Amino acid sequence: MLSTLKQLITDVDGAWAAAISGLDGLLVESHSATDVDLSLLVAEHAGLMRATSQAYSQTLSGGQTRELYIRAERLSIYLHPVGQEYFLMLAIDGRSNLGQARLYGRDAAHRLEAEL
Repeated sequence: MLSTLKQLITDVDGAWAAAISGLDGLLVESHSATDVDLSLLVAEHAGLMRATSQAYSQTLSGGQTRELYIRAERLSIYLHPVGQEYFLMLAIDGRSNLGQARLYGRDAAHRLEAEL
C-alpha cells in the first residue's frame, strides 16, 4: 500500500499527500511530502465522503459515489472510493491538474482495492 501511495505523489504534479482511510475516518496508511498530520485531514474528509454517498445514493437516487473533488484556494482534495469501506485521499496544491489527479488516483484506487 505504501509504495502505491508514494508512487501516486510522485506521478501527480503538485501532490503532497496520499492516504487510504476507512469511511469511519480512521487512517489505514499514508505518505506525505510534508510534516502534516494526515489523521485530521482524513477524518474530516471521511465525513464528507459518507454524507455525499448517502445523499447521492438515497436522497437523490444518483447511485454510488464514484469520486469527490474539493478545491479551495491553497488546497485541493481528490477522493475515490476503494471497495465499500475505504477511500483514497489525494491532497494536491490549488494549482494542480485535476485530470492528472483523477487518472492516476483512479488507477491507484484499483490497485489498493486488490491489496485490502
